[in-house]
Amino acid sequence: MTTTDWILDIALLAIVFRQIRESRVDARFVLIPLALVGYFATKYLHALPTAGNDLVLITTLVAIGAALGIAGGLVTRVRYDGTHALVRAGWLAVVLWVVGMGSRMAFQIYVSHGGGPAVGRFSIEHHITTDQAWVTAFVLMAFTEVATRVGTLVWRAYLVRRRTQPVTPVRTLTAA
Repeated sequence: MTTTDWILDIALLAIVFRQIRESRVDARFVLIPLALVGYFATKYLHALPTAGNDLVLITTLVAIGAALGIAGGLVTRVRYDGTHALVRAGWLAVVLWVVGMGSRMAFQIYVSHGGGPAVGRFSIEHHITTDQAWVTAFVLMAFTEVATRVGTLVWRAYLVRRRTQPVTPVRTLTAA
């Protein structure tokens, strides 16, 4: 793992820890995590491997990322203070986030510190044709987890705001 990999992995892990303190759902809330995974995507995604069971691996990890992201978004507290939608991640949201982002990081560490041959054997046995399939699967898993969590929280913030905002009466025109 390069220094850049470590920095990006830690930054992705830090996103949810920042939300342990209540934070506002705004453009920065959406753009920072998407920019981080967007950078990962441009750095690591060069092709979509489709041979053998590569797509099965990719689809499986994307589905896991989506499930973790949606679940994390659903267990995060969302409220409206009269001006802004606010979110606060609890312990379960943190655990889900760390499982998703941490598993990717742990896999990288495992492969680069002696686990490569075991992953190679697993890949051969399960018809995963290239190491790029693993890279693509984990990057898309991270992107999907981030996008679905952010999307779930933005949607929930919209619903909470809509539900708690006072309804303004419609003025009718009257003949003078």
